[in-house]
Amino acid sequence: MPEIVAIYAAIAVRLLPVFVCVAVGAEWARRKLPYPAPAISLLVTSVAAPALVFHTLATTRLSNALLLQIGAAAVLGLIAMSLLSMLCLRLLGLPVRALVPTCVFPNTGNLGLPLSQLAFGDNGLAVAVAFLAVCSFIQHTLGVRMLSGRTGSAAEWKSPVMLATLSVASMRAAGIELPGPVLNSASLLGSLAMPLMLLSLGHTVMTMPSSSLGKGSCVGMVRLGVGVAAGTAVVVLLCLPGGIAGPTLLQMMMPAAVTSYMYAQRHTSHADISAAAVASSTVGFFAACPLVLWYAGMY
Repeated sequence: MPEIVAIYAAIAVRLLPVFVCVAVGAEWARRKLPYPAPAISLLVTSVAAPALVFHTLATTRLSNALLLQIGAAAVLGLIAMSLLSMLCLRLLGLPVRALVPTCVFPNTGNLGLPLSQLAFGDNGLAVAVAFLAVCSFIQHTLGVRMLSGRTGSAAEWKSPVMLATLSVASMRAAGIELPGPVLNSASLLGSLAMPLMLLSLGHTVMTMPSSSLGKGSCVGMVRLGVGVAAGTAVVVLLCLPGGIAGPTLLQMMMPAAVTSYMYAQRHTSHADISAAAVASSTVGFFAACPLVLWYAGMY
């Protein structure tokens, strides 16, 4: 027992920068201070996050073969989480089509990236970025189609994150080395992403509506549960190497993505449940975060 407490405390200390950033965003919302959420969201999704993805994939020491393996694990994990989520939602008597994306897509952006870097270093960040690229593409295309019954817009298919991923993948395949000033510029812009993401996460959780908290909490727990189950199964079945198994599993265990709530608000009448799911799964994840990181580190 003392050993578990020591591990929990040690990991909690490493997470202090994450907790501080989220707490600042939450306190900002509690005081009802001006917060340009749309502008910050646009800055992160259009500039900072793509720059982070570009720089990380361009400079990572992971081979192209390992990056492809991470992509395959992400796709398989999303499929497994989709099947498990549909089963759980049917058993709970909740609307499947409207809430499956909330259960399936983890918060691989504003929480997954900084946690992976803190827990697993630069290689962990590279794994998280590769996972984010696949997850982002599927969420903004197939995920939107599931909610709305139609394909995503041209802008959704051409998201900045995906364009950054495809461009750096093409250059890596061609063996093109980027000049230092380009990489330094991408690094500087990318450094904005993580603190802004965490601030926005804290602000969003504090300002979400609290209606339908009971159903939303059930959906949030489904998100966390299917993430652990599917993530563990994928890591074991694919026999992922130790350097990428832990970060990959961690990404699948993230709480529900804020983006899922935004799309639910736009395309369904169950946005309040989705919002409560994001809030409850985020709070639950933070409560168990040191234990989650310890479990991911076992692989």
